[in-house]
Amino acid sequence: MTTRLLAAALVLLAAACGGASTAPPPDPGPSGDLPAALVYERVVGGNQDVYLTPAAGGHERRLTDHPAQDGLPRFTHDGKRVLFTSERSGNWQIWEMDAKGGEAQRVRNNAHTEWQVDESRDGRRLAFLSNLEGPECLFVMDRATGETRRLARHGGHSILGNPHWSPDGRRVVFSSNWRIGHQIYLLDTESREDARLSPVLGGGCEPRFSPDGRKVAYVSRGHHGDKSRLVEHDLASGKETVLVGWPALNYDPVYSPDGSELAFASNITGDWVIYRQRISDGRSWRVTFGPGAARNPDYRPAP
Repeated sequence: MTTRLLAAALVLLAAACGGASTAPPPDPGPSGDLPAALVYERVVGGNQDVYLTPAAGGHERRLTDHPAQDGLPRFTHDGKRVLFTSERSGNWQIWEMDAKGGEAQRVRNNAHTEWQVDESRDGRRLAFLSNLEGPECLFVMDRATGETRRLARHGGHSILGNPHWSPDGRRVVFSSNWRIGHQIYLLDTESREDARLSPVLGGGCEPRFSPDGRKVAYVSRGHHGDKSRLVEHDLASGKETVLVGWPALNYDPVYSPDGSELAFASNITGDWVIYRQRISDGRSWRVTFGPGAARNPDYRPAP
């Protein structure tokens, strides 16, 4: 089968497995609003930078333009700025810039690897990963004072990932490969105690809280299978629901501010593309087009 025929077959398969479409997006919900924008990383011409586009479709705008790699973007709590990770200083560090564009500023300045940052909803704290103490650990930094403390350490060789604050700021969800493969953990920020959420056999990574804090969406790959599902875990009941089960690698889930949609990246067409999916009926829309892998989307928070 030629590459072109294979790509066409995969597009048809995506439509059959969730309704992926290039048709116009759905009508606004009861609030009358659609998510205003998505920020994400994209590789164009061999260079990875941060881009922004209207979630409902429109002109893609490049926010960073640097020969070093920029990625893993997250909006700040008010949607006015974008936090991201860059190796432009020679090692991975946390940077920040205006969501309208402009010069980026370094948030922390040291010789360690610090990345995968998320700001609390009140804008007062940053959760991020760092090897400041040797092994990779989860830290929190006070935005006003710069005071930093460790929240979680899983042994001396574990790989952690993708911390995300609960809406009330009392918990952080993250992933770790400590002891039993990559799993999802829920951490209490006061006690610094964490508990595993994901099933042992299923594993998980890239968790994100729902806007109401009652659910967590994450990637379930069965410990490095050739396909992955996006699963929603109900924190009260423990029930899990598959939101995206396309026969591909599906990654990077994030809820829209009103919780009605999920944005994610999938390689269902052979390249990494960002989609939006309506949770109520599974209808999906393609967001990014053209050559260049796009991953790690984040919705602009509601004003």
